[in-house]
Amino acid sequence: MTVDDRGRWDTLDAAVAFAAAPGLVEKLRMVKDEHEIDLLRQACGAADRALADLIAAGGLRPGRTEKEVARDLEWRMFEHGADGISFETIVAAGTNSAVPHHRPTDAVLASGDFVKFDFGAQVGGYHSDMTRTYVLDRAADWQRDVYDVVLRAQRAGREALAPGIECAAVDAAARSVIAAAGHAELFVHGLGHGVGLEIHEAPGIGAAAPGTLVAGAAVTVEPGVYFPGRGGVRIEDTLVVREQSPELLTLTAKTLTVV
Repeated sequence: MTVDDRGRWDTLDAAVAFAAAPGLVEKLRMVKDEHEIDLLRQACGAADRALADLIAAGGLRPGRTEKEVARDLEWRMFEHGADGISFETIVAAGTNSAVPHHRPTDAVLASGDFVKFDFGAQVGGYHSDMTRTYVLDRAADWQRDVYDVVLRAQRAGREALAPGIECAAVDAAARSVIAAAGHAELFVHGLGHGVGLEIHEAPGIGAAAPGTLVAGAAVTVEPGVYFPGRGGVRIEDTLVVREQSPELLTLTAKTLTVV
């Protein structure tokens, strides 16, 4: 609860001049210094290595539940140096992958399922955020098609990141790819957000997002296409906006992988 929320200026000392400064701290925190970026890099690395370990150990397979896979992945992040997890890990299989922010259940993974992971690690108080989508055993043509659309949209969003670019224009770069494929109504959230000491912080990257990007901002790019009752794909990276080109912090491969 802040003074600005309460609006109780009349109770303060009349000899002192107060001025509202909404968003001041948030704006300062948008730009990360190199120490902060290194902590973000470490957090992303812990998440990358944990996911690689999970798959190498056979932890992503039919017969396991979403909850089992999620807890397995979380423990592996701790094993790779995480101080904590960024948020409750999302593992969404089959039709649940069409729910953008599904919470893991006792649903059992099955052959042919999309399995969507959205997760992150904390190191030194800084959060990583990454989404990858896999297919178990075999991929149908429709799964390959929608995955390709999301992958191209995600690439367009990443390539649009630059200092001085309007946040809404970055969203548009990715959203236009999905719209051209005929799936505009199935991309139901903004393209991304800032990440740092909180998992969601300034700047927002969406169709109506205000402002422009600045060098040193750490942001996500996470387009998705979701077919209700059927399945969905999201691909997300954490990146740092740089003068020349964005620095990619989440390094797990994004090509369609059938496990």
